Formats: sequence, structure tokens, C-alpha cells
Amino acid sequence: MGKQGVLLVNLGTPDSPSTSDVRTYLGEFLMDERVIDIPLVLRALLVKGIIVPFRGPKSAKLYKAIWSDTTGSPLMHYSIMQKDLLQERLGDDYQVELAMRYQSPSIESALNKLRDAQVNSIKVIPMFPHYASASTGSVLEKVMELVRKWQTIPNISFINSFHDNELMIEAFSDNGRKHHPETYDHILFSFHGLPQRQLGKSDHSQKHCLKVENCCSVLTENNKFCYSAQCHDTARLIANKLGLPKEKYSVCFQSRLGKDPWVQPYTSVVIEELAKKGVKRLLVFCPAFVADCLETVYEVTVEYGDEFKELGGEHVQLVESLNDHPLWIDSLEGLVKGQIN
Repeated sequence: MGKQGVLLVNLGTPDSPSTSDVRTYLGEFLMDERVIDIPLVLRALLVKGIIVPFRGPKSAKLYKAIWSDTTGSPLMHYSIMQKDLLQERLGDDYQVELAMRYQSPSIESALNKLRDAQVNSIKVIPMFPHYASASTGSVLEKVMELVRKWQTIPNISFINSFHDNELMIEAFSDNGRKHHPETYDHILFSFHGLPQRQLGKSDHSQKHCLKVENCCSVLTENNKFCYSAQCHDTARLIANKLGLPKEKYSVCFQSRLGKDPWVQPYTSVVIEELAKKGVKRLLVFCPAFVADCLETVYEVTVEYGDEFKELGGEHVQLVESLNDHPLWIDSLEGLVKGQIN
């Protein structure tokens, strides 16, 4: 009998922190029509004419700040660890491959390895707990685009969301406990942002998203595919595990790009408001990321940390991502074997 194939896919990282490699990465990433969902001509003018030329050198400096001479980018380092640990856990009956949606290793190369191994099936797991067209949707579309050209297509299944996975929630909570949340004035659950228009597109009824007060605060049948609603649900579940009262934590969204309105409240705005209220110590979870990366290691620790201190705060502490946490590997094993929760 053949093996079962597993494809783990994360977002991606430049091949190096050089400006040229960062520009190449940004170009591929931002030209994805699910990421910047505007007509192709306008997208090309914006990305190739403005964002990549000007943002490339700035982003390269940030990547250099987190890059290791021995292990490269944190995202790649931890993604490889996750792949290897999952392979060890699953054993010889499975073949686990790692891919990045943008840059290397490519989804095509990983799929070809699984095809060459003649696996009986492929389980695709985008490494994003919360569904969004710009992340999970893009991965699934790329896989289908490539596989449809194969003459022989094995059974293929997809995980499109695991925002409420019990083992994942416990792993995040366990990481948080190490920092003694009770010693902090406030807890932030900071998720990656999305343009508001993309949230609206996920509302098939067109009657709920941004039209009902506090439309994302509780997960319902009307917003079950909504990225923001899933994020709020994850924050609630972690907060419950840690015994945090509602007034002790806030949900917010980071990494805003451009002038269009994104999911709110913005992390930077929340930090400013908390500083004005006299909050001195912040503990920050980033549950949209299963591996530490630029958005956690630098954006939260350095950028938000410096901003908070300038506003009168004292300390911002990042809760490390799932990385190689044993419970996270347990969670991945369960996802592979069909144990969603």
C-alpha cells in the first residue's frame, strides 16, 4: 500500500534579506489577486510601480534585523521544524512535505514530490488558523490549479480553518501561562489585518458583515466564514482557558497596508488608547501565526514596543507562537487524521 501525503503550506519568506530578494518576494505576494483584490492593470501599477520599489528596501532592513546567519528567517526555521516533527510523529505510512505560497519551497515542487512518491491521498493544510481568501483561499486555489493538470489525481482533501482546535488553543494558552498573564495590566490578541472589503465578500447573505452591530463579536451561522469572527472566537477561547475577564483583554488587528479601511480596531490605536489610560505592561498574543515571523518578532516586539514606551508604557511582551510546541504537533497530527477538534 502507498503512503498518505501531507502538504503543509505557510505564507512564505524571502530567500534572503537582500533588497533584491525581498522585492522578488513582495512582488509575487502582492500580485496575487486574492491578496490585493483589484483589477490586474491597477494592481500591477500599484505593486510594481509603487509598493515594491519603495517598500522593498525598508522591508529588507526589517528582515535583516530578525535573520539568523545559521537558520535564516524564523518562519522558515520553525516551519521546517514543524514539518520534521510531524513526519516523525506520523511515521513511515505518511510523507510530509512543506511548501510556501510565495517563493521557496514552492507548492508545485512539494506536490511533485508527493506525486513522485505515488501517495494514495494528499491532505493539504494551509498553516493559517483562520480562513481568509487572501491566505487559505489562495493556497487552495493554487493547489487546485496545479493538480488539475495531472493525468492521475489522488484523493485530495483540504483543511480550510482550525481556529477553534482544542489542542491549538491549549498550546497558545500554555505559552501564555509562561509569562504569568496576571502580572500584566492588559492582554492583547493581535491578529493579522485584512481590508474590510474582503470581509464583506465572505458574507454570502450580504446582510450581516459590517451591517449588524458588533457583527464579528460572536461566531454564528451568518459569519462562520468571516476571518474577523473566527479571530474573535479564538481570542475568546484562549481567554477562557486562561480565566481572563472580558475587561482584561482586547482583540485588535495589525499589519495594515494602504489607505483603505481594514479590519478594526487597529493594534496601534488600541495600544495608544491603553497607554492614555495608564496601562504600563502589555502581554500580546498573535494567534493568526503558527510560527514566529516578521509580524511577531519585529512588528510586535520592536515597533509596538517602542511605540508603547513613547506613549508612556513600560513593557510589551510577545507570547511566542506555536513553533515546535508538542501540543501543536499533536494538533497537526489530529488534523491529518481527521480529528478537527
